[in-house]
This record gives sequence, C-alpha cells and structure tokens, in this order.
Amino acid sequence: MSVAATQRQALKPQHWTDERLVRECVKGNQEAWSVLIDKYKNLIFSIPIKLGMYQEAPDIFQSVCLDLLTDLPKLREPRALPKWLMQICYHKCVRHSRHADNQVSLDDADNVKAENVSVPDELFAQLQQEQMLRNVISELSQLCSNLIRMLFFETPPRPYHAIAEELGLATGSIGFIRGRCLAKLKKQLEEKGS
Repeated sequence: MSVAATQRQALKPQHWTDERLVRECVKGNQEAWSVLIDKYKNLIFSIPIKLGMYQEAPDIFQSVCLDLLTDLPKLREPRALPKWLMQICYHKCVRHSRHADNQVSLDDADNVKAENVSVPDELFAQLQQEQMLRNVISELSQLCSNLIRMLFFETPPRPYHAIAEELGLATGSIGFIRGRCLAKLKKQLEEKGS
C-alpha cells in the first residue's frame, strides 16, 4: 500500500460522527480538521465540477474551506454539516458565476449569500447520494475501501495486476475480493435506505 493511502487510512477514524468532528474541530483538534476535510473534499469539489466550473473548482474549494474554518462554530446542528457545505459551495459557485458574467459588482456578489439561493433539488439529491456512497465506502474495511476506489474511481482505470501489486494480493484474487466487497457495499447501502 502506498504511503499516502496509509496516511489517509490513519486519519479516518470510522467512529467519528459529524457531531464529534465538529466538536473536535471547534476545540482546535488538527486531526479532526484533517478527517473533516478528507471526508468532505470530494463533495465540495463535485459541486463546481457538476456546474461546469472546472478551472474555478480549486479556488471555490479553498474559499469553502476558509468559510468552514471561520464559520464552523456557528453551525447549530452538526448533523446538517453536509447540507451546510453544499449550500455554502453552491453560493460560492453562484457568486463566482455572476461575477464572471459581469452581471453584478463585487460588492453585490458578496450579498448573494444573504439571498435565498438554494441548491436545486435534483442537484441536492444527487450530491446527498454521492456523499452517502463515499461515507459507506469509507466505513468498509481498508482493503475493500481501497479496492473499490482503485477499481471504480480512478481514471484511467488500473489493470488488475497493478491493483494486486499495490494491495499485496494475488492478481487472480482481485475478482473474488471485488465481489465480496461489492456485496458488503450493497448491504450497507440497503441498511442506510439507499
């Protein structure tokens, strides 16, 4: 396993709920901040990407993280963290888009947050499903989590022999292990109502 994968796994306490993450982040726990960002980075990046803002996505991500750092203590309900992040990110995208189109001045763009601009229902539902999938994958065993990410979330896809080498497995066992991991993933998704 790569050093980066080992470090990610070490930062991924599966028992950390959003409530605990928020509480620990507010206390200044650096590990909690790392886990929080790691858990929600794909959600935050996915919003500008879905809106076709590919080049702006890194700047929007940084801006959302800055808001997260400064405004997290104001979050009343920690379980609402994913929705809150979606809303902040969507506002940033709208603001950036309006500014880029020269439809509003910079001063007016800052007031977009105060407007009642909501994430469209269809986009919100899609983002929730994707985040649930990421959460469930992260709750699987380290082997299953890594295998599913390597098989289904990397572009270009890795060949089985490269995956087997990185995970320290026999190439012929990848298909069998994949089947077991997908069955576990399906079961957990069904238990969560997806």
